[in-house]
Amino acid sequence: MQVGRVTSAAGIVAIVSLVLFASGRHVTLVENAAFAFDPTAERAFHYGTRHFDASHPDMYDLDRASYFFAKASEIDPEYPYLNHQEARIAFLKGDFATALTEIDREIEVFGTEHANAYYVRGLIKGFKGDYAGAAEDYEVFLRKYPKNWAAINDYAWVLLKGERYRDALVALDWGLMYWPENPWLHNNRATALFEMGRLEAAREAAAAASRAVTEITEADWLEAYPGNDPLIAAQGIAVFKAAVEENMHTIELALEKEQKDMR
Repeated sequence: MQVGRVTSAAGIVAIVSLVLFASGRHVTLVENAAFAFDPTAERAFHYGTRHFDASHPDMYDLDRASYFFAKASEIDPEYPYLNHQEARIAFLKGDFATALTEIDREIEVFGTEHANAYYVRGLIKGFKGDYAGAAEDYEVFLRKYPKNWAAINDYAWVLLKGERYRDALVALDWGLMYWPENPWLHNNRATALFEMGRLEAAREAAAAASRAVTEITEADWLEAYPGNDPLIAAQGIAVFKAAVEENMHTIELALEKEQKDMR
């Protein structure tokens, strides 16, 4: 039931697209010229980061971000958060081996000083199927940021994948104390309860997720999945809403079967 992390006037649309294209081309020329004049790791990292910022869709460009992060790495391979960013991009491209190598390097250099690196490594390990290792990394991050709902949710996800349903439920209940209307937490809570055989409680949690998911905005989705292409935010919301409804349907079918068996 868990979903991975896994988006009138035709004339107006055409004009806007052309403006954005022209704007992006201008930025590329300026960046190239400025970096050629002053090729520092700081400048390269800055350019890479702004092309990896989902809050500015007109600038978002993973290839451009990768280019500048590579340039920064050539100049200063231990630049703070550089390996962290390269790991995130490799992860988004599905290259988990490279992502893990990059984030291991970040942790080797900076340790818990950069606690976010443990979050990223937990995510990578989770997608690689190392649920126990992922849980340990999330725990490192959560010791520093215990109220971070996204980390709590992802921690619960790897606990669920590792069949640690009670531990996942404890984590999710903790998160809901601070984020009572969060649809991701409610949805995973429904999964935990379902796997524990607590079907009535699972239906209540799924109903809470169904109510909360109607309020999700594209900004909420991009906050939950930072670094993803902002142009697929609407699609991502649609997929999540469908998953919530599918969970509710699965739980209701299980309840109907349970009630029939009891007759």
